[in-house]
Amino acid sequence: MNDQRLSAIVETTLLRTPRATLPKSLRGLYQSESDKPRRMIARQGIWLAFVMYLLFSLTDIYLTPDIAHYSIAARFSVGLIALPFFEYQYHRNVSSDVLDLTCAVGLVASYLAWLITSISTEYTLNFSYYMFYGAIFMMAANLFFSFHFVLSVISSSAILVSVLTALYILPGSEAYQVTLATFYLSCFAFTTYVNWKLNKERFSVFLNAMKARIRQTEAVQRGEALLKLSRTDALTGVANRRAVDEKLRDFWDDWQMLGMSFSAMLVDVDFFKKFNDFYGHQEGDHCLRLVADALSETINKHHGFIGRYGGEEFIILAPITTEDEVAELAEGIRLAVEDLRIAHEQRRDGTSFVTVSVGAALVRPRNDGKLERIIHEADRALYTAKASGRNCSRVFDPNDPFTSDESENVAALLRMATREKLVSLVYQPIQHIASGETEAVEALMRLRMLDGTLVLPSQFIPVAERTGAILDLGLWAIRTVCQDLLMDGHVSLVSVNVSPIQLKAPGFAASVAAILSETGVSGSKLAFEITEGLDMEMHSDVLRCIADLKRLGIRIWLDDFGTGFAGLSWLRLIDFDTVKIDRSFLHDCDTTRGKAMLRDIVGLVRNRGHSVLIEGVETDEHVALVRELEIDKVQGFHVGRPVAAKQFQSAYAVNPHLHGYRKSA
Repeated sequence: MNDQRLSAIVETTLLRTPRATLPKSLRGLYQSESDKPRRMIARQGIWLAFVMYLLFSLTDIYLTPDIAHYSIAARFSVGLIALPFFEYQYHRNVSSDVLDLTCAVGLVASYLAWLITSISTEYTLNFSYYMFYGAIFMMAANLFFSFHFVLSVISSSAILVSVLTALYILPGSEAYQVTLATFYLSCFAFTTYVNWKLNKERFSVFLNAMKARIRQTEAVQRGEALLKLSRTDALTGVANRRAVDEKLRDFWDDWQMLGMSFSAMLVDVDFFKKFNDFYGHQEGDHCLRLVADALSETINKHHGFIGRYGGEEFIILAPITTEDEVAELAEGIRLAVEDLRIAHEQRRDGTSFVTVSVGAALVRPRNDGKLERIIHEADRALYTAKASGRNCSRVFDPNDPFTSDESENVAALLRMATREKLVSLVYQPIQHIASGETEAVEALMRLRMLDGTLVLPSQFIPVAERTGAILDLGLWAIRTVCQDLLMDGHVSLVSVNVSPIQLKAPGFAASVAAILSETGVSGSKLAFEITEGLDMEMHSDVLRCIADLKRLGIRIWLDDFGTGFAGLSWLRLIDFDTVKIDRSFLHDCDTTRGKAMLRDIVGLVRNRGHSVLIEGVETDEHVALVRELEIDKVQGFHVGRPVAAKQFQSAYAVNPHLHGYRKSA
């Protein structure tokens, strides 16, 4: 029976007479609840009653000495039968009702044993007084023991009938008979009424106690429910951020005090915004619930913990001791979601269903005192997984420069890069192959440490994108290009690499427009190179930003074509001014197959109406090949190496058209 139904029954029964209208379920509960205390009362009562019963042997000797030896023998006989029988039942754990019945039978038998043996005494006057003590047995039946009302009435009635029968048999005055009968009848009525009230009161106490217990249970359950609600994510049913923080602290304390190793894993649903935008928020919520269920089922086998860490990001904590186990579990998590086969037709990476990227980290001795560190490591591993193509799992490697502490040093360096002038630009010429003129230059960012040591772009650009520093650095690069080369007309066109992070940032096009207005540079003198890759999600914000940039006159180039997954889709959606083919295709042309591949790519781009630029031109053979393939523009060490802005300015002063710049550079 649930607590709500029981509470309703208790409320409606609280003022009723017990037993008569008592529901069976509540009567059974009352019986079970009161059984143990009633058993104890019955045991204590029968022993005390028979001790007093045997002590009355002294009164037998004084008042009825002629038959005292019979009455005393009767008393002991009843005691020697009733007490062992009661103890036998008690130790066999019979119910309190049975024990009460034994007590009632023993009580009546005790009275009858005394009455039958004593009624034949010659001391009739003494016996007539002695009979008043029989009321003690009636009071015991109704008040001393905790008999149910019916059993009390039956046992006290038996005593009353015995008394009235004895009065009928014994010779005596009518006044005495009326007096004694009236006394016993009054005692019967009084004690029976009190017994009825006591039974009702006991039941009321039980109901009130039950009501209080139910309310306490309900309060505890409500408290537990509220606590669970405050620690549970309403959408997915897994733990929320608050519970995650508490559990993470528990795992950390166990690691610190007991040496119990654990792993933290961040799980991100790939391209979820695109899924939400296309299928709608209801389907998006359903997708997250399915993913959460799959993750929960997987992690439960490892006695782990799962929580929702962000919009489409989950966190998993698991007691794991080795990196191999971490890698195995991370891959199992990825496969569990992949096996759901939730349709996702809008992603452009060759996969048509929902997947996740997993970044994992194992707590290490160096984490001492830094709880947040393991989360940072898992986050860096997750970033690596995304950069590796998504739908994969990566474990944090302290020896990997992209995930190790070195990246944190780079992040700190980037935060002060512009202020401390640690970042600079160099410019590499782009030559028109037919005319031989330098048609444009590409601005390339360089970063140095405080001691002057250079940091490779392949090291700091990913960190800048991950930390968001690319936003300020990107705008700084555009402003610097305008100031270095375009304001004074040193070159006619400069291309600047633009990160997908910048294109997604609100107000990026407006910020570029403000820079152009501030420097007085026409947008037609700028080209933005967008790298083809997985991070270039084709959602409306990116396409709108590109359209706004083109309205400013800025040319849009597609960089590193052929190395990503979205190239053909981008060629279909965006009218690029120039497509830069990745250097790897040119360098593979020493084989027939490689040359055929480059020829096919050039033909594909040219048929779309785009100007073709190829990178990595380093030898005369490369130049000859690009002429053969009729490629429009080239870039590489054979044309010119990246140099600082002052060298371009000096070269422009000598030759405004920058003809033959490669040789002078």
